[in-house]
Amino acid sequence: MNAAHAPRPSWLRIRLRTDESFVQLRSMVRDLKLHTVCEEARCPNIYECWNAGTATFMILGDTCTRRCGFCNVNSGLPREGVDADEPARVAEAIARLGLRHAVITSVDRDDLRDGGALHFNRVIRAVRTRNPECAVEVLTPDFKNNSGALAIVLEAAPDVFAHNVETVPRLYRVARPGSRYEGSLALLRAAAQARDNSGSSLRVKSSLILGLGENDAEVLAVMRELRDAGVDVLTLGQYLQPTRRHLSVERFVTPEQFGAFARAGSEMGFRHVESGPLVRSSYHAERQLGPGSPADVPHPCE
Repeated sequence: MNAAHAPRPSWLRIRLRTDESFVQLRSMVRDLKLHTVCEEARCPNIYECWNAGTATFMILGDTCTRRCGFCNVNSGLPREGVDADEPARVAEAIARLGLRHAVITSVDRDDLRDGGALHFNRVIRAVRTRNPECAVEVLTPDFKNNSGALAIVLEAAPDVFAHNVETVPRLYRVARPGSRYEGSLALLRAAAQARDNSGSSLRVKSSLILGLGENDAEVLAVMRELRDAGVDVLTLGQYLQPTRRHLSVERFVTPEQFGAFARAGSEMGFRHVESGPLVRSSYHAERQLGPGSPADVPHPCE
């Protein structure tokens, strides 16, 4: 049943707080001329995370070359090239925040030959030089299945490599018209194979947003395929329509069902599953680098 005009259930109510930490972080982002996915994608957890002094940095500009039906990031042809000073500014922001775990993502940049892979590499290296104790998580585009791009990113040795499949294969044409489910799965599989071949401690991670029209059986099928591909960290959260011109919410998944998905993920062998209505890909990301085990699955966030 379409939930577009139904009121949000109680478990999706967000407390709006702009504490001093929130104001200071917002000021720092402006001062360093950086973008955050927290703002650009209207993340519901921005108040919680920013008040705690954490943020997910979005590199390579604020304009995406694709137009996903669920995403609020600007789309079109980017007017700017690659900002050579951005790696240093991201590293400086992380130092000012004193982060122990930094998440770095980007818009899709299909206008660049490598999709922005070399810039990811340079940002990772800059962060490590300025903040040697900080773990680095990257959430990348699919690079249009350019295998060389993945190697460039992994060469900088991030602690977590993430790429989100976002939804089930049946909905890709509507939700992700510029992407292919098989391509995203192949990228994740290649990252896991590179990890296994090198014996590194890299975590490979993906995410699903629910409520776009998928059913539970499709979600479980994608979870199995992700695990078979070597993904060991998974997040699941509720889709919330950013504006009326975006895809409608087809259902509100209950906290109980998110809990069921978390238990299913545990049984499949994921090291960590973060599953709850307000969960997003980088939510509680710092928790996902522990030793982990198939039983290391938290309850859905509240």
